[in-house]
Amino acid sequence: MDKELVYVLFVCGLLIVPRWLQRFRIPAPLACFVGGMVVAWLLPGESSGLIHFAAVLGIASLFLFAGLEVNLAELFAHRGPLLRYLAVRSVTIGVTAWLAATFLGLAWQPALLIALALLTSSTGFIIDSLDRFAMSAQERFWVTNKAISGELLALACMFVALQSDSAVSMATGTGTLVALVVAVPLAYLAMARWILPHAPGAEFSLLIQIGIVAAFITDRLGVEYLLGAFIAGLAARQLDQRLPAFASERNVTAIKLFSSFFVPFYFFRNGAQVPWSAFNLQSLLIGLALSLLIPLRIGAVWWQLRLQGLPAASCRRIAISLTPTLIFTLVLAHILHEHFQLSDGWYAGLLIYAGLNTLLPSLLLKTGFDLAMAPGQAGDTEAQPESPPVQTS
Repeated sequence: MDKELVYVLFVCGLLIVPRWLQRFRIPAPLACFVGGMVVAWLLPGESSGLIHFAAVLGIASLFLFAGLEVNLAELFAHRGPLLRYLAVRSVTIGVTAWLAATFLGLAWQPALLIALALLTSSTGFIIDSLDRFAMSAQERFWVTNKAISGELLALACMFVALQSDSAVSMATGTGTLVALVVAVPLAYLAMARWILPHAPGAEFSLLIQIGIVAAFITDRLGVEYLLGAFIAGLAARQLDQRLPAFASERNVTAIKLFSSFFVPFYFFRNGAQVPWSAFNLQSLLIGLALSLLIPLRIGAVWWQLRLQGLPAASCRRIAISLTPTLIFTLVLAHILHEHFQLSDGWYAGLLIYAGLNTLLPSLLLKTGFDLAMAPGQAGDTEAQPESPPVQTS
């Protein structure tokens, strides 16, 4: 069969079949991941640089979008509840890392990465999925901001864990990251001054370009593509007053649509990298045992939100929405398996845990297409306040 036709059929299948499976409440990323495993099993040894590059575009654009969603002024305005949330999260990460180090005999770095893999909500995936669920503006506000604040903490912990092999490595990595944080805003300002006046409408392509370059820099540091892309998106959002064209609503929507096309390749490629031999009775038992954390995580978030005075039903929906750890678990499980020699059983167990917690919101939350939805229960964003009436200090 003609190779170009094979690629066309592959792209069509990857973009259509997982979306069709969503009618059965199966998240598209999980379908893409399993599809990658199936294709790798049917065609062992087959790989494509094009798929890898498309996967990089997918994860970079997704975290570029996540960075664009960060409003530091808004986070600061609601710092009270968010700081309490981060304090509880820091304690749970520390306790989980200690348990992993004690009972699995791990050094502190892989133990910390396991804790992050188990407890970090996948912000990009969650924000991208919110449109499917019937949630009010208030609920979306808390889901978005708790996910973002938790992700900022996780990225900082991940950077420290992966760069702490030596003082030289830590100093080099920190210096490079600081230079990147300074260079990205300067790159936006330079392009706005010397390129955009002569190329109106090029903001989207320039934003994607900077996000990809930043993603490759952090990947070379050993801390994955997602950190650099997130920094690029965050910088564009904070320059919103000086350079509104980069973080405009039109650009944010375009980045979201761009990522929705390429993200399936990321999950497909990750699935294709998982050996089938890793899945056995041991990995199943590990995955199910780890899943006992899910009700504890939901209960902890529900309790904190109730202390803020939110209704019990809203607390439940927000807590369930924050459950998926898909992307962070995939990224960190791969790092643990490749660089810290985590066993196949634990590697596959983490993936099973991620699959179960990612499936949960689709099964428990009403979607925007539920015909039996009660009047007024849908996410009527115009009828709800933009920010919750809670004490913020």
